[in-house]
Amino acid sequence: MEIGGSKESPEKPKKGKSKTPRKPPKDSVLKQKSPAEFFAENKNIAGFDNPGKCLYTTVRELVENSLDSAESISELPVVEITIEEIEKSKFNSMIGLVNRERVDEELYDDYESTKARVKRLAKEAKNQEVQAKNAAHGKKTKEHTPTKVLKGRGETSFYRVTCKDNGRGMPHDDIPNMFGRVLSGTKYGLKQTRGKFGLGAKMALIWSKMSTGLPIEISSSMKGQNYISFCRLDIDIHRNMPHIHLHEKQQNKERWHGAEIQVIIEGNWTTYRSKILHYMRQMAVITPYAQFIFKFISDTSDKNMTIKFARRTDVMPPVPIETKHHPSSVDLLLIKRLRAETSKQNLLQFLQHEFVNIGKSHAERLIGEMGPDFSPKMDVKSLTDQQIVRIHQLFRQAKFDDPSGECLSPAGEYNLRLGIIKELHPELVATHSGSAQVFEGHPFIVEAGVSLGGKDVKLGLNIFRFANRIPLLFEQGADVVTRTAIKRINWSSYKINQSQDKIGIFVSIVSTKIPFKGTGKEYIGDDINEIASAVKSAIQQCCIQLKTKIVKKIQAREQQERKRNLSKYIPNATGAVYDVLKEMAQSHVSKKKRFEGEDAELLSKVSARLITKDTLSEKLAQHVEQVDYEMALEYATQSGVSEEPRENIFIQALEMNHQFMDFTNPIFVFRLIS
Repeated sequence: MEIGGSKESPEKPKKGKSKTPRKPPKDSVLKQKSPAEFFAENKNIAGFDNPGKCLYTTVRELVENSLDSAESISELPVVEITIEEIEKSKFNSMIGLVNRERVDEELYDDYESTKARVKRLAKEAKNQEVQAKNAAHGKKTKEHTPTKVLKGRGETSFYRVTCKDNGRGMPHDDIPNMFGRVLSGTKYGLKQTRGKFGLGAKMALIWSKMSTGLPIEISSSMKGQNYISFCRLDIDIHRNMPHIHLHEKQQNKERWHGAEIQVIIEGNWTTYRSKILHYMRQMAVITPYAQFIFKFISDTSDKNMTIKFARRTDVMPPVPIETKHHPSSVDLLLIKRLRAETSKQNLLQFLQHEFVNIGKSHAERLIGEMGPDFSPKMDVKSLTDQQIVRIHQLFRQAKFDDPSGECLSPAGEYNLRLGIIKELHPELVATHSGSAQVFEGHPFIVEAGVSLGGKDVKLGLNIFRFANRIPLLFEQGADVVTRTAIKRINWSSYKINQSQDKIGIFVSIVSTKIPFKGTGKEYIGDDINEIASAVKSAIQQCCIQLKTKIVKKIQAREQQERKRNLSKYIPNATGAVYDVLKEMAQSHVSKKKRFEGEDAELLSKVSARLITKDTLSEKLAQHVEQVDYEMALEYATQSGVSEEPRENIFIQALEMNHQFMDFTNPIFVFRLIS
């Protein structure tokens, strides 16, 4: 074919490519995602990585919300957490799905071919044959249990998680938004809280909608209310709005107050069982004033369990109070927001009342330093963007007093010690609470405890980490507490064997802003010098206390050993001295003038059997006891260990006339020990 005098041969399509011509790209369409949709697609940010982790995180979030709720009204927390396993057939009936038997077996992931089955049975038979042969020769072998490995999600199942508390409860009209709207909550002030965004319960609802499609159920009642608010709802992911199924008021005959939340999710109890129980145990350590009742219910009776973590004390930490921002910790956006929300009219009042550690005179000096465009009585709402930048620059460069730790609520040495003793039953325990320190304008307090021995404690270092009284179980290796305990503490200098002793290390950090690393918020980095130094100092103070106790135990053990060695020779010494005294008494009968005074009286008592071998043995034992105690007291004095005397010590006055005794004479030996 010729076009315009030129010849063109049609191009043959290349192999492997489509003959259909490509469509021209359309204009890009701008899309917008709701917060709920974002977190549903990136659920790992909130700790919902896999079904097992989702079950663990759901339990954790509900328990921590319950504790915050009870502590906010100074009520001793009582938290009941129940995990009920739901079989697939029961779950299908709950959602109205009819169970269907398999038709094409090869279609399923757990299908086992005939060849694979023969191979597995042959392997099991061979293992049994080896075990029988070893048993015949008296050898012990590890039993091989036939296991069938499933691919994919493995043993994931469905679970009903229920958490009930005796806390504040929730207002009836606020419940839908508190659970059905992401990024809406009451934890956005500058305050020490277990959670920060109020995202946990909402993520459990999002995971429930993604894995089971079932709504969440909430029952709540506040103090003094004669009704219970009941709400069944799920969340509209794309619109970030609650979808309410039922919202009503019910009778509250028992005058109960608190909240009960029930959610059905997909999870994996088998792989995360130890993590959940470990979390509950650590929570009982850091909150000994709370009572936890944990239940696991399954159709298989041998899996059922009920664990009660009893309350040990009724002393609660003070309720943390909301504080104002420190000037060195703010940024431009925060200054603009505070300017828009403040009720103060002029700049002087704004600086005084919206920030901590800025008094009137200090504020006037700051305004004078800002330049001629600023005045104390200027309208704060009229600040331009350039003026706000100037304020921010001055805040970064000026000197301010550090914020106090009055807004923080640490567990306290008393509660930390009680929690450790209650759950671990150690032989020795020491605790220390440091003073408030500052990192980037945020105050923080480090508390630590170190224990030796205990129940269910492994040899070596057992590290327990807490942040704002929340146990941290994952990503331990990179945490500042782990690295400090392993690399920066010389345990041998405190008479502690790092590899052979059972050492428990408990470190709790509380702050208005915990500097977590990573999206999972499971560890605190080792690159913050202020926190690393405070952690090291707190652990060292505990070790110093333990060293004193360990030295006393060593002294007591050495004293017992020394006393045992001395007492071992009492019978021989008693027999030898008594035989000599007896011979001298017999000689005294024939030579009356050789001994006079007390010596003659002593030998007369020996001759009259008023002093016997038993008497001499008793006196020697008393002397050993006295000498041993005096040696121990002298050793303790030289070692710098202060200890109150166990009994009164009377020291005789020095006399001018000194009498020298012949220790080769058995009579003087007897006088010495008597």
